[in-house]
Amino acid sequence: MRGVPFVQMPTTLLAMVDSSVGGKTAVNLSQGKNLVGAFHQPRAVLIDPNVLQTLPKRELRAGFAEVVKYGAIGDTAFFLWLERHAEALLTLKADTTIEAIERSVRHKAGVVARDEREDGERALLNFGHTFGHAIENLGHYQGLNHGEAVAVGMVLAADLSTRIGMAGVDDRDRLNDLLVRLGLPTRVPSGYAAQAMLDAMRLDKKALSGQLRLILWRGIGRAEIVASVADEKILETLWANGAT
Repeated sequence: MRGVPFVQMPTTLLAMVDSSVGGKTAVNLSQGKNLVGAFHQPRAVLIDPNVLQTLPKRELRAGFAEVVKYGAIGDTAFFLWLERHAEALLTLKADTTIEAIERSVRHKAGVVARDEREDGERALLNFGHTFGHAIENLGHYQGLNHGEAVAVGMVLAADLSTRIGMAGVDDRDRLNDLLVRLGLPTRVPSGYAAQAMLDAMRLDKKALSGQLRLILWRGIGRAEIVASVADEKILETLWANGAT
């Protein structure tokens, strides 16, 4: 019924650390991901880490992409912590898992409280998502899952940042290495055309009047919104990372 209060009980790691917190509701269209929807906040979110033991390994790994994202965009200390505890996370060591979830949720909830409708800071949570959503869309949501696509997208965003002089290669390589350790892909799947990806990216919700606004970084923990990136640099990044 319209406006009914509800409680989220996420059962995947990705939902626990990301989609259950923030009140976004949306559906995918053939033109792009999450293009039609609304904001409706849950009354509460109840997270039980024990259900993660029931997840297929691929679904578990997909959630780590969003966990890494929080360190990448604004919490260098958390990124360092993830580098130290990657193997413990993969085995779902209880105290490590709980800490990773709690730190991720606190970050997401803090951003949402300050910018519910994504007018500013909340857009930073889409680091890697403009690239990632294009990958999902071109795969008709049957190829890489969301977390996998975001992992690739974050590396693409970091690589693009180096190509336009915002950041050095060392942090890009550290991001790539951490994602690989967590069992995630970091290159565009074979058969994806760079121009088709760029065209799909133009349908991203952050685009204004067809002009892309990308979430890039100046290194680990320092993400920002960047407009007017040359198409040539985006295509160069895509070609260098597996697109045809």
